[in-house]
Amino acid sequence: MDYYKVLGLSRDATKDEIKEAFRDIAKKFHPDKHSASPKSVRDGATVRFKQASEAYEVLVDDHKRADYNFRSNFSNQGARSGSGYGYGYGYTYDSRKNNDYYGSKKATVSRFQIALGYINSRAFLLNVAFAGAILSGLAVVEIGRDAIWKMQNPGKSFEEAMESIQKTKTVKEKE
Repeated sequence: MDYYKVLGLSRDATKDEIKEAFRDIAKKFHPDKHSASPKSVRDGATVRFKQASEAYEVLVDDHKRADYNFRSNFSNQGARSGSGYGYGYGYTYDSRKNNDYYGSKKATVSRFQIALGYINSRAFLLNVAFAGAILSGLAVVEIGRDAIWKMQNPGKSFEEAMESIQKTKTVKEKE
């Protein structure tokens, strides 16, 4: 859903223009205004009001708007060009085309930016945390094994114990 189209605005709209467009749509499609309307009209107005509310919530907040602009521009890049490689998380890489983002700055999404987007993703961070926990557990088990060996066999190393066992086996085999 294109939030700018929902509110009937251009991408360079100011906060005041966003507020005014939302007020106009809210007056026209508010569910209370259509409470006596037929069900189909009421449902359509409710959907339109919810879309406008969602668009307003994103576009009026500077951080949410910048994120939306960034993601929508790169997710639409592949659709506009007809080719491109989707990497998930709203990023698309198309090496043939420069696209406009954040104003008039021209650039393509580099492989580095795609990798950075993945590295900062929640899934990647969870996988790294899980792998760290597994490796930490293995280290604890290894340390614990050595500690148990030293408690049960004071003064002997593992190699010395294995040599002793081997000697005992050979003596028993000769008997």
